[in-house]
Amino acid sequence: MKVSFDWLKDFVDVQAAPPEVADRLTMAGLEVEGVEDVGDDVLFEVNVTPNRPDCLSILGIARETAAAFGLPLKTPAAEIGGELPPAGVTVEIIAPELCHRYAGRLITGIKVADSPAWIKDRLEKCGIRSLNSNIVDVTNYVLLELGHPLHAFDADKLAESMIRIATAGEKASIATLDGVERKLPAEALLIWDSRRPVAVAGIMGGEESSVKSDTVNIFLESAYFLPSSIRRTSKKLGLRTESSYRFERGTDIEFLEKALDRAAFLIRETGGGEVHAIVDVYPRKYVPLRVEADHRRINSLLGTDISKDEMRNMLSGAGIRTEDHGETFAAFPPAYRRDVTRYVDLAEEVARIYNYDNIPVTLPKTPLSGGGVTRKEKDREQLHESMRKSGFTEVINYSFMNPADLDLLALPDDDIRRRHVSVLNPLRQEDSLMRTTLLPSLLNNFVYNISRGAGDLRLYELSKVFIDRGERLPDEESRLGGIFYREGLPSIWKEEAPAFFTLKGALGSLFGELKVGDVEFVQSEEVFLHSGKSADMVREGRKLGFIGELAPGVVESLRLKVRKPEVLVFEMDVEVLLSFVPETLRYSPVPKYPPIERDVALILDEHITAAAVRKVINEFGSPYMEDVELFDAYRGKNIPEKKKSLAFRIIYRSPDRTLTDDEVETVHQELVEFILRETGGEIRG
Repeated sequence: MKVSFDWLKDFVDVQAAPPEVADRLTMAGLEVEGVEDVGDDVLFEVNVTPNRPDCLSILGIARETAAAFGLPLKTPAAEIGGELPPAGVTVEIIAPELCHRYAGRLITGIKVADSPAWIKDRLEKCGIRSLNSNIVDVTNYVLLELGHPLHAFDADKLAESMIRIATAGEKASIATLDGVERKLPAEALLIWDSRRPVAVAGIMGGEESSVKSDTVNIFLESAYFLPSSIRRTSKKLGLRTESSYRFERGTDIEFLEKALDRAAFLIRETGGGEVHAIVDVYPRKYVPLRVEADHRRINSLLGTDISKDEMRNMLSGAGIRTEDHGETFAAFPPAYRRDVTRYVDLAEEVARIYNYDNIPVTLPKTPLSGGGVTRKEKDREQLHESMRKSGFTEVINYSFMNPADLDLLALPDDDIRRRHVSVLNPLRQEDSLMRTTLLPSLLNNFVYNISRGAGDLRLYELSKVFIDRGERLPDEESRLGGIFYREGLPSIWKEEAPAFFTLKGALGSLFGELKVGDVEFVQSEEVFLHSGKSADMVREGRKLGFIGELAPGVVESLRLKVRKPEVLVFEMDVEVLLSFVPETLRYSPVPKYPPIERDVALILDEHITAAAVRKVINEFGSPYMEDVELFDAYRGKNIPEKKKSLAFRIIYRSPDRTLTDDEVETVHQELVEFILRETGGEIRG
C-alpha cells in the first residue's frame, strides 16, 4: 500500500524525517519496503500483514506513527452542520447475520463535476486513478484516508426509494460498474431496491444505479458486512476491488459513521447539495472483547521490566482502553483491532510500541543433557536388535492399505481392524485407507520378493497402525509385525524344525532379551491363520499378538507359485509388550552348588497345553525348583485317542548347599502328585 507522507502529517504532527519514520514503522511491525520522492512529497510502500486491516488507510498508518513517537492523533473535519431531517430512503436488513450494520445519508441537490486538484493528486499518488467525478473520487478518497469503503447510489434510480440487504437467491444477476453482466451465487449478499439488485455488497455497485453526470440526488452508503461472506462472493465471481480487499479482512463497525460523515462533508464541499440526517440500522451491536492481563507475565514473556502504568499508557497510545484491577488489568481492544484477543497479543503491542531495539538481548539458557536415550527408546532398539539377530531384515512401508486387503484376510465386519480411516485425496485406490494392521504391507513385500526368485524371507516392520475409535483423531498404535518363509534346505542336510517353531523360537528369544517373563501360547481364533498352526501370545491375561501360518485360502489368493505353502506371520502390540519389561533387573550370582535333574512324562487330555502344565508346575512353589523345560511331545502308538504325552525336565538346586538325592526325590514326588491332581493326567509308563 502506498502512503503519502504529506497526507500522513494531516493526522499526526511528526517532525522526524521520512527515513526515520519508515524505520520506526518497520520496527513496529509494518514493513516499509520502499521510500520514494515524488515532487515535494515522499511515498512509503508499506507491506500490511493480513491480520492488520486497520492499517489499510492513512489513518491506520497515522495511529501506528503516533504510538511509535508518542504523539497525539488528529482527525479530519467531518462535522456536517445544518443537516436536514432524514427523508427519502428507507433501509431494511433482511440478512442481519451477514450485514451487522447499515448506515446512509441522502444528499440532495448536488452537482457532479470534476474533482479538485488536491483530491486527484492524493488519489493518483496512492495508486487510484481519478474518474473525473467528485462524488466517486470522494468515496475513493475516504476509503484511502479512513480505510472504510463507501458507495454512492443515484437516489432517483432506487425503486420506491428503498434499500434492502439480502442474499441473491436463485437466478439473480446484475450488470456491475465494469459493464459485465454477472450471474450471482445464491448465497451472495446484495443491495436491493424494491425490485432488483443494485450492488454486490462490499464488492462493486450496479451500472443502473450508478452516479452519472446528470445525477442530482445521491444516497451514500456505509456498512459492515461479514468478512467471510464478502470473501466467498469475491472468489466465486473472480472480482476483487479495493472495497472487497478491505471488507473481506474486516472493517471498523463503530467507525463507519465517522467515514460516512467525512464523505458527506467532502461531497458538500466539492459538489454542493444538502445533507440529510443519517439512517442507521444496527441489528447486531458490537460488544468489546475483554482481555485479562498481568504486566508481570508480559514482562516475563518479553524479558523487560515495564511498570503496569507505563504498559497501560502504551496500550492506550495504541487505542486499547484498559482498566486497573490492582495486580492485574483488563484491556478492551477497539472494534478495528479484532486481532487482539489474548494476553500474548497485548504483549506484542507493548513490544512494538516499546520498540524492539529497546528489549534486551538475552541468550536462552538450555541445560545440556548427556545425550542419553529414554527407557522406551532403549526397549524399542532392543526389539530391532533382537529381530536382526534372529536373521530378520527390517522393511519400511507407507502407512496405507487397499480396502481389498481386509477382504483378503477375511476379517469379520465387527473386527476392530475394520474401523479404518479413509484418505481424502489418495493418489490411487491401493493407498486409500490408513492401515489398521501391518500384515497387508508385509504380504506385499512377500509377493514382491517371491516373484523375483527369493526363496528365504525373514522380514519385520516396527511401525504404527491407525484405528478409528470414534474420537476426533484415530488412535496411533505401535505394532511389531513380521513374515517368515523358507523353501527348504539342500537334501544333504538333516530336516530342520518346522517353520512355526523356528519363528516361535525367534520370538521367544525376543521375550527373553526383554525379560518380559513367561508368555503363554494359546490357540488363536484369527480367521486368516491356519487353525492348527497358530497361536495367540498371552501374558498375564493380556493378548500381546498372534503368530501362525497363513490359512491355505489366503495363500491361494496371493496366486504365487511357491514350493511350500507354509507362510508364517506374526504381529504384536508394542505398547502392551513393553509394559511387561521390568524397570530394573536384579543380579543373581552364578550358582555355587550343582543342580539335580528329574524328568516326568505325563499322559494328558489333548486340550491341555504345555503352557498350562508349566503354570501348574510353577504354582507348586518349591524353593528348590530352579527351572522347567519341555523336551518331548508325542501322539501316536501306545497313547490313547484324544490324549498326548508331554515330558518335562525339572532342575532342582539349593542356593546355600548341595541337595541330596533323597531330598530331591521327596520334593519331586510331591510335585508329580500335585501335577496329576491339578491336570487329571497320569504317569506315562
